[in-house]
Amino acid sequence: MGFNLEQKQAVVAEIGAQVAKAQTIVLAEYRSLKVGEMTELRRKARTSGVYLRVLKNTLARRAVAETPFRALADKMTGPLAYGISSDPVAAAKVLHEFARGHDKFVIKAGAMPNVVMSPKEVADLARMPSREQLLATFMGTMQAPIAKFVRTLNEVPGRFVRTMAVVRDQKENKAAA
Repeated sequence: MGFNLEQKQAVVAEIGAQVAKAQTIVLAEYRSLKVGEMTELRRKARTSGVYLRVLKNTLARRAVAETPFRALADKMTGPLAYGISSDPVAAAKVLHEFARGHDKFVIKAGAMPNVVMSPKEVADLARMPSREQLLATFMGTMQAPIAKFVRTLNEVPGRFVRTMAVVRDQKENKAAA
């Protein structure tokens, strides 16, 4: 059953809103996938903050027409699932991981603003650490010099206390002998 004009406009508006805040869009062909497998993919996408939708390609082309993702319109052929994410890595990660476990789910292309990516580039993007991992690494790197400085400052009185303990022990040994 097809959509009427109002429904199509609503879908284009909804997708346009998602694309407006997107950092990454990944297209994947889902031929011959079972309903349970698609449900599993939707669940994974939802928990990762990825907007996943199966769309008519003409509606998707209209939604990306006036955006930095317009070059992706050439890749929109066949039955596609669209993964849209505001996190630059999340959509690629979710769809790539799912594709590794399901042979019939094939990543066709991806895009970042003004850049179209091949399936290999999407896989490379999926292997990158997430934003949270990068922030944690960055914070650890920022904290390391400060922590080392504090340990160095703490070592001066610590060494003094240890030296005094050795002197005390020597005096006690002389007094006992």
